[in-house]
Amino acid sequence: MWSLLGVKLGCLAALGLLPLLCGLLPAALRCAGQPGSAQHWRSLVSCAAGGVFLATCLLDVVPDSLADLRDELRRQRLALDFPLPELILALGFLLVLVTEHVALDCSQPHREEATLLLPPGLEEQQDSRRRPSRFRSLALTLALSLHSVFEGLAVGLQDSPGKVLQLAGAILLHKSIVAASLGLLLLQSGLPLRWLAAALGAFVLMSPLGVGLGMAVMHGSGPDGTPARSLLQGVAAGTFMYVTFLEILPQELSSPTSRLPNVLMVLLGFLGMAGLRLLG
Repeated sequence: MWSLLGVKLGCLAALGLLPLLCGLLPAALRCAGQPGSAQHWRSLVSCAAGGVFLATCLLDVVPDSLADLRDELRRQRLALDFPLPELILALGFLLVLVTEHVALDCSQPHREEATLLLPPGLEEQQDSRRRPSRFRSLALTLALSLHSVFEGLAVGLQDSPGKVLQLAGAILLHKSIVAASLGLLLLQSGLPLRWLAAALGAFVLMSPLGVGLGMAVMHGSGPDGTPARSLLQGVAAGTFMYVTFLEILPQELSSPTSRLPNVLMVLLGFLGMAGLRLLG
């Protein structure tokens, strides 16, 4: 029978290695591939990645953060006639909105990207294939990284090898798909390869970090849930919502060609992640 510590250390290594390889796969394929006919397939894969992020947002990040915030309110014995968890998500959403537009106004006030909230039809007339915003892509990486810490924390807090393997396997499959989608998004945003690798590395290391923190908590005396943890997870969920609905989906569905195949690929990515959520 494997020891609990050995199983957790093995899961920690797997959660760091496999998602990193999946995240770097789009860059490796781009370097090895040929332009032209591959552009159509790259667009379809990008739409499937958009569906992955949509499912991750609506079925994973947002429900988990809301449940965690409500549990924290119950632990603190606060009975409020006010949707405080939803407010914290909205604050995360507004935080990215304000920060991005202040940064755009200060650095590049005349750039077309300052009109981010134009209706899709008008934006197509200016630039039918605008690159994803680097700011939004990095904000999404930060939100995913925070969420990954809490996923890894759940693994580290398990008290039996069977539970550790079951939970870590589900997270590993989920995170590998998300890492590949994130790598594709960062690649499309025009980040230099060294920054892309650094962003992916930071995202991938968060789950092992969470596992380590959970192991430390189990062998220490600290609580496994704190108000700060719940607050950070709620803000991260709001950030994820902003980037998913105002960056990823509009970007992937803005092409005037292949509209129906693009929508079908979004549905395919969404249903795939929904199936994983149902099984996991």
